[in-house]
Amino acid sequence: MGNDRHAEVLDALGSAIANGELPPGSVLRSEELQERFGASRTVAREVVRVLETMCLTSSKRRVGVIVREPSEWNHYDPRLLRWQLDGSERKTALRTLTELRSGVEPCAARYAALRATPEEGGRLRALAKRLEETAHRRDLDTFLGHDVAFHDLLLSSSRNPMFAQLSAVVAEVLAGRTGHGLMPEEPQPEAVALHVEVAVAVDAGDPDRAERAMRDIVIQARDEMAVLLDG
Repeated sequence: MGNDRHAEVLDALGSAIANGELPPGSVLRSEELQERFGASRTVAREVVRVLETMCLTSSKRRVGVIVREPSEWNHYDPRLLRWQLDGSERKTALRTLTELRSGVEPCAARYAALRATPEEGGRLRALAKRLEETAHRRDLDTFLGHDVAFHDLLLSSSRNPMFAQLSAVVAEVLAGRTGHGLMPEEPQPEAVALHVEVAVAVDAGDPDRAERAMRDIVIQARDEMAVLLDG
């Protein structure tokens, strides 16, 4: 129960910061947090500690806990991304995340084609096949699971640890698209075919082909979301 309460207060307070309800410079005092959220002193203190590790807040002697400027936040923290995607900052978050994917994933696909093991290439092809099957069934939840696994494997197969650590970021944007109805009822056949193309290229050790196909995937995702968000 204590952990559940901690998570509830963290989500409520973190979301309020992430979406501007508590703007930079706001002062959070332990007593006020306890009263506002009906939380114990211990829970309030633990929540503040987590927010500080995310660089959302900082403590100042004799003042209290202060909300930091967005430029200082850890924008790669999956919890922050989730709060933004679930709130008023969704459009901005999706735009910045898609731009990040556009810059990283095509390069990751190139290096995966150069560095993936035969076993990893085979797993990518198997995941692409599952994406085809679940897309035809319009099973978006299962499709999402395979899509997250596909991109996670691709990033890790690049053998670049900095790319690999972006897996959670990519997973959040993929989950956010599905969770907020920003995916077509049936995933676009072209996008699914491009995932197959990436997998085949990686398995064949063809970096140019892999990079080109992945670039087409992120461009298509960007254009799809732009239509749905502006519609």
